[in-house]
Amino acid sequence: MAKKILKVKAKASGDRTKVKMMAKHIMESGQRKDKKTGELIPAKFLQELKVEHGGKVVFEASLGTAVSKNPYIAFNFAGGAKGDELVLTWKENTGASATETVKVK
Repeated sequence: MAKKILKVKAKASGDRTKVKMMAKHIMESGQRKDKKTGELIPAKFLQELKVEHGGKVVFEASLGTAVSKNPYIAFNFAGGAKGDELVLTWKENTGASATETVKVK
């Protein structure tokens, strides 16, 4: 199982929930060379990111090599209340994946 890479803040306000997240990830494109060896650094980037609330997908993204290191993503969705749980799933181009959860405040 992969380690947690997402730092998430989710806050309900009225009938909406605002989510801010940062993925601690190198997002390597596979096009850079190692300065010492001159060899290409293998690609390693987040390919998919999905957020679910109450069994419904409220955010989904397909990412690629053009996304910077430690990407920051913010969005809001209708619904959600304090104490609800968000289920976050991510997948790398290497095949690594994980599911993380966070409570709405």
